[in-house]
Amino acid sequence: MPASPTTLTILALALLAAGLLALLVAVGTGLLARWDGASPPAALLRAGAAFGATLTVATALLALVAGLLS
Repeated sequence: MPASPTTLTILALALLAAGLLALLVAVGTGLLARWDGASPPAALLRAGAAFGATLTVATALLALVAGLLS
């Protein structure tokens, strides 16, 4: 059964929210690492790892919820 436009819109907004949350976590992690004395490349690596981990967990939770609702 094809998904309705409403369902696709909600999914797109949830993915956008997950991306923005991951970006916020990455910025916070990078700033905290920099304030802790890490070099800029090291802080950027920590921020990238935090972004990837947060986005992975958020999309996994979205997939779980979408699977339960359908």
